[in-house]
Amino acid sequence: MNNEINAFIEKYVKEIKNNNAAFFAGAGFSKESGYVDWKMLLEPIASDLGLEVKKEHDLVALAQYCCNKYQNRGKINDIFFEEFSKQKEPTQNHKILARLPISVIWTTNYDDLIEKAFHDEKKIIDVKSRNEHLSNTLVNRECILYKMHGDKSNPNDAILIKDDYERYYKDHKQFMSALTGDLISKTFLFVGFSFQDPNLDYILSRIRVDYEENPKQHYAIMKSINKKNYASDADYDYAKKRNELFLEDLKRYRISALMIDDFSEITEILKEIERKLNSENIFISGSAENYGAFTKEEAEDLIKLLSKKLIQDEFNIISGFGLGVGSAVITGALEEIYMNNSRINNQRLLLRPFPQGDYSQRFWTKYREDMISRAGISIYLFGNKKQDGNIVEAKGVEAEFNIALEAKHIVIPVGCTGYMAQKLWKQVNSNIEKYYDKVNNEILEAFQHLNKKMSNEEIVSNIIKLIELFRR
Repeated sequence: MNNEINAFIEKYVKEIKNNNAAFFAGAGFSKESGYVDWKMLLEPIASDLGLEVKKEHDLVALAQYCCNKYQNRGKINDIFFEEFSKQKEPTQNHKILARLPISVIWTTNYDDLIEKAFHDEKKIIDVKSRNEHLSNTLVNRECILYKMHGDKSNPNDAILIKDDYERYYKDHKQFMSALTGDLISKTFLFVGFSFQDPNLDYILSRIRVDYEENPKQHYAIMKSINKKNYASDADYDYAKKRNELFLEDLKRYRISALMIDDFSEITEILKEIERKLNSENIFISGSAENYGAFTKEEAEDLIKLLSKKLIQDEFNIISGFGLGVGSAVITGALEEIYMNNSRINNQRLLLRPFPQGDYSQRFWTKYREDMISRAGISIYLFGNKKQDGNIVEAKGVEAEFNIALEAKHIVIPVGCTGYMAQKLWKQVNSNIEKYYDKVNNEILEAFQHLNKKMSNEEIVSNIIKLIELFRR
């Protein structure tokens, strides 16, 4: 990622933390799921009108021509319903978006992929696709989704033809007001949006005039012009020049284009945003039937002390309530939260106790992935269990380590606690550059200390020091 995109990520993450961020999903955001874009959707209509869709640029007008020909929008509605009645699954981008703590999402899309992604994440999303929805508030909602062009479940109400766009300011003025307010107060990220929508163009123009002195900065991820897509150098040069002028014009509305060469880079940008946000979330992995070099009291004191210190330093804790470890994590975290007169919520302390029962390996993997996806740093303690009367290394802790590596976590195995944690420490120590993006003398020294039995205060201090060194 270039410097411009990295600078945007830093700013956008801050805006998300301050609840000042919004997201705008255009048609391109759903294309990877298998839904067709507007050109493909309108191809049969263009053919029916004796036109070639690839030569048409005003697709809203094309839809209107069809309505004019048949004196109703029945044919348009049939095509619309046929396409969007197909069941598609959310893409990775939809899933990441659902995990991000963004409270406002706008879209011109008719599909339900965003809603599905939120449902999969067990998050409550308040969907607004009609005027009457705006006066209702869903209890405990975590995000508002404004579907400003309607929903696939109501083809007759969907914004499809010129008539709809021309009446939008009158028929949907509540949506216009809500979007205007968000564009004034929040930093938007536009993804998969072409900026050809006349409603948004009108709103942006009004905001530019009314708030010229102190406008909000917005961003749009845009794909670079690729020479391979043009038949001649002349066509490529023309398209490139036109695109440069278009991007320059976006700046009038305080929209900065973030240029990418391939759509896969959108996923990488969203992942990096999530990683930055999750860098304050720490997953504590561990289980203990036996505490090795520690007495039970010493071990519990170590875990409680670590949890308290993490909360004090404004980190959030995620735990799977591992046997012999989870209770101490909770006790230490709650004691610190109560001491500071803070209220308990899923942000400071997120608990995901493992279900009891006989479940498939696939279930356990998915369960662990869900927990670990919410963090950016993972700490490993002890890691043993009783099996057939013997104390053995806990394979579940190892599985969580591998999932965290896949998610590009900062992994911190506390080797001095023994068992699986020590095995993982030795694994990292044997090739430390493989596991960490940066390694310097301070990090090497702190990592070596993880395998030394010291006082609980020293162990915790060293863990915190290592975390801060990685976050610099």
